[in-house]
Amino acid sequence: MEEGTSKSPGHCGDTGGDYDVLQWDTREDCEVRQILDRIADKWSLLVIALLDRRSLRFTELKREVDGISQRMLTRTLRHLERDGLVRRTVHPTVPPRVDYELTPLGATLHDTIQTLVTWTERHQNEIAASRAAYDVRAAAERETAEAETTERNAIAHAALTNRPR
Repeated sequence: MEEGTSKSPGHCGDTGGDYDVLQWDTREDCEVRQILDRIADKWSLLVIALLDRRSLRFTELKREVDGISQRMLTRTLRHLERDGLVRRTVHPTVPPRVDYELTPLGATLHDTIQTLVTWTERHQNEIAASRAAYDVRAAAERETAEAETTERNAIAHAALTNRPR
């Protein structure tokens, strides 16, 4: 069992309507945050998306998930299998062939991920515009702060060099 994982599943109460998001951190027996941390990491999202409606071998997943190490892919698949989202099938061949596929539970999560991807695609231009506007504001604030620091330093230097000895 991983460090920080509760030994028994907990119930966090109703998550519909007016829920308190902070309860995810304060309820000792609540595993919502742990589950969200697991399924929302970038590698898990990519693996779940790739396994939609098909099984893949480890090497196929490794080839498709750009930038993932063999160790990280192994860990991700083990965690997803432990959580009941991915099924691992070992075929008795030489060398052994291992296939991974979504379980019915994992397929329901894929539907949710697809909704998130659709939202992202729909709003990507707005987000890009917000990022650009933020970057312009942040750069202007940095320039203003640097100018104020330069001015303060000049005043301090002048005060030190013009004081009587």
